[in-house]
Amino acid sequence: MPPDTHAPLRKRTHNLAHDLVAKLSQSILLGQLKPGEKLPSEGAIVQAHGVSRTVVREAISKLQASGLVETRHGIGTFVLAQTGEQGLRLNVDTAAGVRAMLELRLGLETQAVALAAQRRSEHQLQRMRQALEDYQRLSNNNDSCVEADRRFHLLIAEATDNACFVEIMQHLGNAMIPRTRVNVAERGQADLSKLAQFASLEHEAIFNAIKRQDPDAARAAMWLHLTNSRDRFGAGS
Repeated sequence: MPPDTHAPLRKRTHNLAHDLVAKLSQSILLGQLKPGEKLPSEGAIVQAHGVSRTVVREAISKLQASGLVETRHGIGTFVLAQTGEQGLRLNVDTAAGVRAMLELRLGLETQAVALAAQRRSEHQLQRMRQALEDYQRLSNNNDSCVEADRRFHLLIAEATDNACFVEIMQHLGNAMIPRTRVNVAERGQADLSKLAQFASLEHEAIFNAIKRQDPDAARAAMWLHLTNSRDRFGAGS
């Protein structure tokens, strides 16, 4: 039986398609491409990413299979709304639920931040810095810094260059930063503004380790941040 001389080409096409899926998935899951928004044309994606039309078509097919986009014949391909948070049905309305969430994040984010420290780009670093500046500026207003907090952690997931981390973090949704959803009785006398100040210092340690591209320090800083959040009153970020 003659050797399959086309096998290396097929393998390379598959790998390029996988890389393109990862990039487009991250753009969708981080909200850079929003629900209802039309993807760039096939030709525009070819030009932007330096791949063939075959690679683009395979990538779009995989995005369709994963439920991220739909193609409307004769019109184009559109981003679908994601409903991951409802599907997971996470209970973070009690202190016990929050502690369970933080234990999950300990396993997930200590690995993510180590990868982010190794793989982050300068642009991603700048966006993390902006998220932390927004967090610090808003932290005296209790609930209002939650979006910046969540954005910082999502940007770390994006910097892993692994779409699986981004997708999981996106599925966690607002449950990822649940401190304001715990009722006052369970929260006790905890002062959210003080907790935000503590978290801000811990965020800075995480950011600095990522900036230095030190995965071990980044992992340790994230571990400290999440264990402190759990121990403070079970409702930190």
